[in-house]
Amino acid sequence: MCSLQLQSHAFFNVSEILSKCPSSQPRVIYKLKARALSSSLQDFPPNALRRKTDPQWRGGFSLGVDLGLSRTGLALSKGFSVRPLTVLKLRGQKLELQLLDMAEREEADEFIIGLPKSWDGKETPQSNKVRSIAGRLAVRAAHRGWRVYLQDEHGTSSEAGYRMINLGLNQSARQKSSDAYAAVILLERYFAVSGEGSEIVLPKQMDLQEKLRRGAPLDVDFSPEEFVD
Repeated sequence: MCSLQLQSHAFFNVSEILSKCPSSQPRVIYKLKARALSSSLQDFPPNALRRKTDPQWRGGFSLGVDLGLSRTGLALSKGFSVRPLTVLKLRGQKLELQLLDMAEREEADEFIIGLPKSWDGKETPQSNKVRSIAGRLAVRAAHRGWRVYLQDEHGTSSEAGYRMINLGLNQSARQKSSDAYAAVILLERYFAVSGEGSEIVLPKQMDLQEKLRRGAPLDVDFSPEEFVD
């Protein structure tokens, strides 16, 4: 079995949790000056920022991704509510294709991928591996108008552990679900800063960047108000 399904878990209301989520400082994108970040976010705004600036905006959902050496946790946001989705036991191209399949199935149009960092904000050896996966996924996703962002994931595993204990999950359930709950914490942080702490991963191809500017086709049947508690 390649995944552990967690569909039965309820959504978390991010508005009730935001005050507890540590904020992260905006990162410099592609080693440009920090002020270039605001321009990049304007050109390729994440869903959280779009919802903040335009309450009437309608778009897809956000898929949180906690990449690991052998397990990848996924979480899904609908509106401003987040829930653990599944844990994938895949690597390489199979993982990337499954992520795209999950996004299509759940009507997500952006990936929020956790970037490993140390306590002082520096990147770790694992960061390069995550960037490599994110870069390949960004190319595949851009063909569909979907975007890939990196978000600081430092401490998400510890926070996920505390969250599961508070929810009353036993040790066995915590071991199976920890990666997905780490992805939940990641998405909560992302919404806490309205996406301003995220770093977009851009394909080098200009035609794909243009597809990202246009974005994925909007779902006229989607109403984010339905998912806000």
